[in-house]
Amino acid sequence: MAPVDLQALAESLVDAARRAGADQADALAMSGQSTSIDMRGGVLEHADRAEGVEIGLRVLIGGRQASVSASDHSPATIGEMAERAVAMAREAPVDDMLGLADPDQLARQRDAGGLQIADDRPDPSPDHLQDLALRAEAAARDMPGISQVESANAAFSRRFLWLAASNGFSGGYGRTTHAISTVAITGEGLGMERDYAGESRVWAEDLPAPEEIGRLAAERTLARAGSRKPPTGAFPILYDRRVASSLIGHLLSAVNGSAVARGASWLRKDLGQPVLPEGFDLLEDPLRPRYPSSRPFDAEGLATRPRKIVDGGVLQGWTLDLATARKLGMDSTASAARGMSSAPSPTNSNVILTPGTATPDDLIAEMGTGLVVTSMLGASINGTTGDYSRGAAGFWVEGGRIAWPVNECTIAGNLRDMLMTLVAANDALPWRAAEVPSLLVRGMTVAGA
Repeated sequence: MAPVDLQALAESLVDAARRAGADQADALAMSGQSTSIDMRGGVLEHADRAEGVEIGLRVLIGGRQASVSASDHSPATIGEMAERAVAMAREAPVDDMLGLADPDQLARQRDAGGLQIADDRPDPSPDHLQDLALRAEAAARDMPGISQVESANAAFSRRFLWLAASNGFSGGYGRTTHAISTVAITGEGLGMERDYAGESRVWAEDLPAPEEIGRLAAERTLARAGSRKPPTGAFPILYDRRVASSLIGHLLSAVNGSAVARGASWLRKDLGQPVLPEGFDLLEDPLRPRYPSSRPFDAEGLATRPRKIVDGGVLQGWTLDLATARKLGMDSTASAARGMSSAPSPTNSNVILTPGTATPDDLIAEMGTGLVVTSMLGASINGTTGDYSRGAAGFWVEGGRIAWPVNECTIAGNLRDMLMTLVAANDALPWRAAEVPSLLVRGMTVAGA
């Protein structure tokens, strides 16, 4: 793909919008390329190569806004986008809280600086990715008891983006992702079980060896052989670190400014109140080097910074972009994100929950009888009340030890009560957008056999 001047593209979109009659405008230009290789049975199953350029434009006129996007970036298309966006905005409802940042709010650092979120080594070739996938597949297939490897994948992507706005902001950065994953199967027919392992990193040198990922997928799969339903009742539940971040994700959703401003959050009245047990901190740090969600500025051009969402168990603040901050009479937390054809909205970057001192085995022993959850499916979450119900699978615990694997059960509770009983293990893994250890919830309802 020929190099594209993303800065010039984004700035030309903004200029076109102003000429078309917009009061304010911001634009995002992004180029990227990705390669993905799937192996199965030692042969190539699927290979995918994609590259392209996308552009997105948002215009604001008197408290009204509209967003448009395109994959063509010719001058004619840019002019048509600006005209269409302005026409759409004139028909949109008025929201007086909409608007770009003031110039004195804008980030001074307008590139990724020392964040190291783009691998500076040459992009891996398709042959190299195929070799990684083959090695992961072989490691899983060679484990006794594995009947087949459903897929082994290795992938790489590199993206560049540039944000420009009529308030004078113009900045951009690149990002890379390396990934390896494997899905293994044991048994046949109705006795078939599957599980997976996968890892992704910004830098290739931070990835585990593909053999390690393949073996882990096989070990997880073999541990699921003979799964059955658990009993029904009230039991403690240990969320394995594979899924524990989902619990914290529900907390983050409840403190998101969009939900709070709509009155649709079960934590809307809890600012300054305990939401986690004493001693728990929940930190957001968008400036962690080599981490997947790191970024020097948000989608509105504000400088990102570390902050405590929860300090000592007490809720410190909401996650806000400019519009939700204005609605709530607060300042933005520089948390805006946006898609090509959508307006900014609040999101989180690199969250870290205080780990505990106990090992997962210690917490299993403390449970006595209960459920270890390793995978989840479906969800029924009431964002206003915090009522929670999800399908789950994992392992049943008796006498403080894992007794047998579990499938097809439902776990339920209320998020407020669940989060206030958390006990954290010491097994959080690095390199995740959510660095969360295994979490024990003292009491929930399990619906099984």
